[in-house]
Amino acid sequence: MTRVLLASRNAKKLAELRRILSTAGVEGIEIVGLDEVPPFPEAPETGATFEENAVAKARDAARATGLPAIADDSGLAVEALNGMPGVLSARWAGRHGDDQANLELVLNQLADVPDERRGAAFVCATALVRPDGEEVVVRGEWRGRLVRNPRGTNGFGYDPIFVPEGEERTSAELAPAEKDTLSHRSRALNALLPRLRELV
Repeated sequence: MTRVLLASRNAKKLAELRRILSTAGVEGIEIVGLDEVPPFPEAPETGATFEENAVAKARDAARATGLPAIADDSGLAVEALNGMPGVLSARWAGRHGDDQANLELVLNQLADVPDERRGAAFVCATALVRPDGEEVVVRGEWRGRLVRNPRGTNGFGYDPIFVPEGEERTSAELAPAEKDTLSHRSRALNALLPRLRELV
């Protein structure tokens, strides 16, 4: 069994990656999270792009543990805000991880923007770094539009105001299994599957 480290403490991300591997029939890989390896210094996310942040996190994790490491960085890119909040999505309102404040700030910034110009995309860059130094980075995008009032209780972050293309429901109104097949993170992870198969 090949152990692969997902450089995250987010239980939902771990479960999602395990489900994607299982659905794709990838066997022989055990996904572990940061809580299952000895602690190591984690560098702050200071990259200008999702890709830079993902690679930096995966490099740190592979170097510290000797395991192949996967890391991702994701966020919301709003067309009317010139692609922001982008890499600043988790701390857009100033404090890291204050989902409600971040969501309200984006809604306030878009208050005067007409419905037809409220396009946005969730973006996820995912990096796989092997102990031998080989690196691969993939990107997944989930396009849609932003509504004016939050709806739904599934998901987190900006999910309650994001309506994916072809949908009337927000991302927070989709069942987890539906979101798995559509989301930016699942698109990036699925693009990484051929490289994960090579590890077995």
